[in-house]
Amino acid sequence: MARVRAGDVVLHYEEVGDGEPLVLVHGSWNDHHAWQAAVEADLKASFRVVAYDRRGHGRSEAVPGQGTRRQDEDDLAALIEALGMAPAHVAGNSFGAATAVGLAARRPELFKTLTLHEPPLVALVLDDPASMSELRPVMGTIDAVKDLLRKGEDAAGAKLFVEGVALGPGAWETMPEPLRDTFITHAPTWLDEQQDPAWSALDLDALGACAVPVLLSHGTESPAWFTTVLDRLAAALPHARRHTFHGAGHIPHMTHPQEYAQVLTGFARGA
Repeated sequence: MARVRAGDVVLHYEEVGDGEPLVLVHGSWNDHHAWQAAVEADLKASFRVVAYDRRGHGRSEAVPGQGTRRQDEDDLAALIEALGMAPAHVAGNSFGAATAVGLAARRPELFKTLTLHEPPLVALVLDDPASMSELRPVMGTIDAVKDLLRKGEDAAGAKLFVEGVALGPGAWETMPEPLRDTFITHAPTWLDEQQDPAWSALDLDALGACAVPVLLSHGTESPAWFTTVLDRLAAALPHARRHTFHGAGHIPHMTHPQEYAQVLTGFARGA
């Protein structure tokens, strides 16, 4: 079992392949296994790939008390440095993308390239009426999920999140039981993430100092407000490119792993 200490927590990671280093940062409710299909599709043939469990996920430790996204960012920095990977290609999805870009705003020297798919940086679009019109019903459902989790009703909260926010009605029953168990297991960590007051914010002025190549991607099946978030990031980043995954949503590395791997590999090699 590969483990590395990052400050107050021990992180579990898996490493495969040879070549330039690539670190994969997963989103909420899951762990490093979310990347498996994309790693097998092509990534391990092109990179030294490290996929790790963020604190409170998978086999990594959880630390008592309120956590912050800043801690996740520092964990990512510690992982890169402890494994001698700097500067590394880094790819993040959802909350993992928010973690990666938050670190890039503070420690750009750790990155060779940065690939981000739909970071849920809601604070960047609070002034956009179209985005907020789309987000308000979702925020109401998320508040209901949080209420269930605070009562210890993790299974009910996970089901409501899957069907009311992520995948739609009926999706919970069609999910394999191990995947449902993964959601239930990580429900307390998701609640902890949501209770960090700064979890969805980002210093765009600081991000402007990140001069590494950045690929910003979205799926055509995802809500439009993610595109507005990417617009704000693209305006701040000196070297940002865009990519659209047609027919995909919030997790293209899982639903379209071959295409995702090819896009990431092509971008990193080109950069």
